[in-house]
Amino acid sequence: MTDVRHTDYPGEGLAEDDLAATPLEQVRRWLAGAEARQAERGDVPEPTALSVATVDAAGAPNVRTVLMRFLDGRGPGFVTDLGSAKSTEIAATGGIAAALTWPSMYRAVRFRGRAVPIGRDEIEAYFVARPWGSRISAWASEQSRPVVDRVALVAAYDHVAAMYPDTGSPDDVPVPDGWGGWRIDCDEVELWAGRRDRLHDRLVYVRAGDGGLDEPSAWTVLRRQP
Repeated sequence: MTDVRHTDYPGEGLAEDDLAATPLEQVRRWLAGAEARQAERGDVPEPTALSVATVDAAGAPNVRTVLMRFLDGRGPGFVTDLGSAKSTEIAATGGIAAALTWPSMYRAVRFRGRAVPIGRDEIEAYFVARPWGSRISAWASEQSRPVVDRVALVAAYDHVAAMYPDTGSPDDVPVPDGWGGWRIDCDEVELWAGRRDRLHDRLVYVRAGDGGLDEPSAWTVLRRQP
C-alpha cells in the first residue's frame, strides 16, 4: 500500500461575516497580512508572487509565476515583455486566470477574467522605479525566446549595460518599446482559506454588474464547496 502524505490545515478559515464589502479591500487585507507575516517570521517569501495561467493557440494551458506590481479597483496587474509567450497567448484569446498563494497561512486568492493592457504612463512610472540592473535586463532578455546558453544571455546584458551605464538617474535606461504589462479585469475573485479535515472555506465575489474591484454593488458573494 502506498503511503499517503497528509497535512491538515489548522487555518482560521473565512466566514461571510468577516468578508470585506469589496474584493479589493479583502485582497488588500490578506496581502497586508502576508507581508506582515513575512516581516515577522520570514515564511511567506514573495507575498506578491502571482501564478498566471493562459491558453496557447493549440488550446493547451500554460502557467508561470510573475510578481503582482499593480493592485487597485481596475484589478491586479503585472509587467512583462509584450512579445513573450504569455503576452502572445493573452493577445490571442484575452482570457486569463491568476492566483496568489500563501501556503504557510493556508490562504490563496484566485482571479479570473479578461486581460487588458496597462497604460504606457503607468508602465513608464513603474519602470523608472526598478533597480538599474532590472531595467538593463528588460532590454537584454528576449523573453520566452530560445537562447544558445547563459554565456550568450550574459553577453547581451553586458552589451546593453555598456550602452546605458548606471548614472544613478531613473532616466539612464529608456523604457523598451516592447515592454509593458497586463491587468486582469476580473469576473470573479475567490478567497480560499484552508481548514481541518479538508472542509476549506471558498468565498467568491462574482460580478453582478458594472464597476471595479472597489465597487460593492458590482459584486455578489457565494460559497463554493471545497
